Amino acid sequence: MNLPPFVELIASILVLASAFFLLVGAVGLARLPDFFMRLHAPTLSSTLGVGGIVLASMLLQGAQGRVGLVELLITLFVFVTAPVSVNVMAQAALHLRVASQAPVSENAVPERHPAA
Repeated sequence: MNLPPFVELIASILVLASAFFLLVGAVGLARLPDFFMRLHAPTLSSTLGVGGIVLASMLLQGAQGRVGLVELLITLFVFVTAPVSVNVMAQAALHLRVASQAPVSENAVPERHPAA
């Protein structure tokens, strides 16, 4: 089945933009020095990357006359589980007192300065 050229163009742009976001997340995961910093880059980029690819898939499915219900469920699953899982991992790392290399001023953490 031949699709309109503008649908193919938009889907191609979405896939390329998504691939860029996923690549940035992978490079961030490999290059960032700290656990907390490594949590941030792939989470945001994977959400945007998967969202763009699923959006392109929904566009192509819609152009062929099919409903993209599966793509909607995938998007909902990724958009809900990615931030929740990162939050759980960050809370576990804080509980285990994983050291961070990020510069933090002394008065930024209230536990270090007990109330007088």
